[in-house]
Amino acid sequence: MHEIVVNLHMHTRYSDGTGTHKDIARAAIQAGIDAVIVTDHNVLVQGMEGYYKEKNKRVLMLIGEEIHDQDRDPQKNHLLAFGAGRELATFADDPQLLINQVRETGGLAFLAHPDDPAAPVFKETDISWEDWSVQNYTGIELWNALSELKTVVPSKLHGAFYAYFPAFVAHQPIPATLDKWDELLAEGRRVVAIGGSDAHALHMNMGSLHRTIFPYEFHFRAVNTHVILTEPLTGDSSTDRKLVYDAMGNGRAFVGYDLPASTKGFRFTGQGRDKTVIMGEEIPAKGGVTLQARLPFTADLWLIRDGQVLQKCDRQTACTYIATEPGVYRVEAYKNYLGKRRGWIYSNPIYVR
Repeated sequence: MHEIVVNLHMHTRYSDGTGTHKDIARAAIQAGIDAVIVTDHNVLVQGMEGYYKEKNKRVLMLIGEEIHDQDRDPQKNHLLAFGAGRELATFADDPQLLINQVRETGGLAFLAHPDDPAAPVFKETDISWEDWSVQNYTGIELWNALSELKTVVPSKLHGAFYAYFPAFVAHQPIPATLDKWDELLAEGRRVVAIGGSDAHALHMNMGSLHRTIFPYEFHFRAVNTHVILTEPLTGDSSTDRKLVYDAMGNGRAFVGYDLPASTKGFRFTGQGRDKTVIMGEEIPAKGGVTLQARLPFTADLWLIRDGQVLQKCDRQTACTYIATEPGVYRVEAYKNYLGKRRGWIYSNPIYVR
């Protein structure tokens, strides 16, 4: 298995971001990540996919789209479409039809920022996902870094503070989103969790203060989706595009907050009577399943089954549990950073059936 670091959900000048695709590629190379997925609003930008190189470093840029009904007020039900290969914004007024169209093209459909509250002081409205009757989507954006910012800025003074000290923002996914994910999993659905930056590199002006809010490179060092590939990246963009999307679509991934410490190297496995599985895969409960989580650094590690904390391993680098009951098992890990306990790792589940 081969792990790569992917930052996804970001915007350029083609929608409401401030940078170009080359700016994003340069920032990604500087941050040392392997791939980015750019998702401008309601426009599938053509001709930008491929490898971008700088000296002896490279990054794979993939192009998706964030689609929503622009005639709707407020503009809820944003969908991230990856790998669809064609423009689908014309289906935005019907979320289920849009999801169906994404899947019919062989693409992946993720519900963007399921909980995205209003920030009245900055005239930002609530743009959460509302239509929970939809089916057959790939997953949800469990942790959206920009949505979380909206939860900690009750005043312009707070906004100015976080503009200059963005590392203080992130704590964990919005709790309601975590609860909704567990609820969906408990219904027997396979719902893949991803983490998105929602990077815009927005410019803030407050009197004499001028600041870029969360530059691309900062985002690329923070909330990422770590993807476990069946084979290493080849350097051929079309081959590697398929490798990345196959792994993401099957849930072979985890959300890592890489700013406190790199989450690269985390693994969550299940060893049964006849086979070993990783995140996103199923295994029979018969005979018991040895679940093991391994961390790259010491942290507080929780094993969760069907939304309930089953076991806590505090200040450890590994945790083992023998599962004899069917359920949806996943892992959370926490680290202290800048004086607060913060979410560090959120794994996709192992499904014990």
